[in-house]
This record gives sequence, C-alpha cells and structure tokens, in this order.
Amino acid sequence: MDKKLPITCPSCQSELNVQSLACESCDTTINGSYDLPLLLKLTQEEQEFILDFVRFSGSLKKMAKKLNLSYPTVRNMLDDLIDTIETRQQSDADETD
Repeated sequence: MDKKLPITCPSCQSELNVQSLACESCDTTINGSYDLPLLLKLTQEEQEFILDFVRFSGSLKKMAKKLNLSYPTVRNMLDDLIDTIETRQQSDADETD
C-alpha cells in the first residue's frame, strides 16, 4: 500500500511543510523547515495528469484516448491545472514578500 504524502494539516487544513529528512543508508537526519515543491502541493490526480502529459509528449489527443475522454474535456482539465499552478505560484510569491 502506497502512503500518500499529506500536504494539509488534518486539524486546521493549513499547508504542511517538511521538518525532517532522513537517509536510510547512513542514518543521517536533517531537521529544519522546508516548503514543499510546487508539484508536491498538487493533488495526486493532478500529479498523475502531469506525468501522463509528459509521457505522451504533451499530446492531448493521446491523453484523451488514455483517459477515455473527449479532447475538449482533457483541454479543460489542462486549463484548470494551469490555473491551479498559477494560483499556487502567486500564493507562494505573496507569502515570501
């Protein structure tokens, strides 16, 4: 069973960050406060859409065939994902200002 990386706090729904990274090979542990990369802030479905999009060399026609959806539906899914990414980037930029 694959564990999903939680990206929001189950108590208050705020965005989580990384506090610890560990090397299983040498037991080195790094502690700190690190923001998640943008792609990890997306939902699992959004991440899978991006991976498929890259695998199909950006062909929405092939994506539509794989997902068994119409081309316009897949185009709308891509446009929604682009909006989500732009909104997250703007939100991250506002937080650093």
